[in-house]
Amino acid sequence: MELLKQLYAIHSPSGNEKKMRKFLKGLIKNNVPGASFTVDAMGNLYVCKGKSETYPCIVSHIDQVQKTHSKDFQAVETKDIIFGFSIGNVHQEGLGADDKNGIWIALKCLQKYPALKCAFFVGEEMGCRGSNKADMTFFSDVRFVLQCDRKGGNDLIWNIGGYTELCSKEFLSATGYQGFGYKLEHGMMTDVEALKDKGLSVSAVNMSCGYHRPHSDEEYTVKSELLNCSKFVEHIIDSCPAVYPHEETGGWGYGRYMMDADTDDAELYDWITDFLFAYPDASFEDILMEFEDYGFSQDQIEVAYEDVKSMYF
Repeated sequence: MELLKQLYAIHSPSGNEKKMRKFLKGLIKNNVPGASFTVDAMGNLYVCKGKSETYPCIVSHIDQVQKTHSKDFQAVETKDIIFGFSIGNVHQEGLGADDKNGIWIALKCLQKYPALKCAFFVGEEMGCRGSNKADMTFFSDVRFVLQCDRKGGNDLIWNIGGYTELCSKEFLSATGYQGFGYKLEHGMMTDVEALKDKGLSVSAVNMSCGYHRPHSDEEYTVKSELLNCSKFVEHIIDSCPAVYPHEETGGWGYGRYMMDADTDDAELYDWITDFLFAYPDASFEDILMEFEDYGFSQDQIEVAYEDVKSMYF
C-alpha cells in the first residue's frame, strides 16, 4: 500500500497534473525495465513495455476533483479502509482515489507483465479533455482496453448510459467477471467512452476499483475491493491473449453532439454534455464560469446548455 499512499499524497487537480505526470515518468524510468514513454501536447502520458504483436492495454486518468490539499495531508490506513486526513485542520480530505486507484493497478501491471501498454490521461474530470484528444495510433495494436475508474467494488461497465457500447459479448464472457463478484452495469462518462467515440476498434470496459464517495472530502478506499479489482485485471490479461474486436454501433453517447452544429459549437456541446453527466446539479452559472474562458460567447454557452439539458436531462 505504500505506493498507493504515495499517489494519494500527490495533489493533481484537473488542469494541474504536472506533479503526478513527473512522478509517473520517474517511477517508470527507474522501476520498469523495457518501458518507453511519450507525452503528447495535451499532457497525456503513453507507456509501452516490451515488444509484442499485440498488447493488453490499461488506461486511467491522473487528475482529481479535489481542488485543495492541506500541507499536512496524510493517507490513513486501517485494516481495510484508507482515508485522507489533515491533522492541523482536524478534517477528512479526499484522496483522489478516483482515479489514483486505477493508476496504482496500471503501475502494478507494468511491473509484472513483459508486454503491456498504458495511457494516463489528463482532464477526465473536466469532460475527458485528454482522452478526447488521444493519439489513436497508440491503440492500433492493442487487444482490449481496461479502465479501473468506477466507484464501489463490483460493477463492470460495458455500456455508457444506454448509448455507447464498449465491448463485445465474447469479451465479456472471456473475462470471467462473475468469478470475481462483478456484475454488468451501465456507467457514466469516462476515458474508454471517449476512445470509443474516437474510433477505438477493440473491446473496452470500465470497472469498480474500491473507492467510495468520490469527488468529496469523505472519499475512502476499501482495500479488499481494490485488491480484488487488481486480481481481476491480471486475470483478464492472463486469460485473454486474443484481440477482441468491437465497433461501436449504438446511438448518441455522452460525447456525441448535435449533428447540425458547426465544429466549434460541436466541441462546446461535447464538453457541456460530459460536464453535466459528471456534475448533474451544475447550474448555468457553473457552466458559464467553466467555459467562458475558451473563446465562446455567453449566448453560445447558454444555447448549448439549454439544448444539452433538453436532450439528456
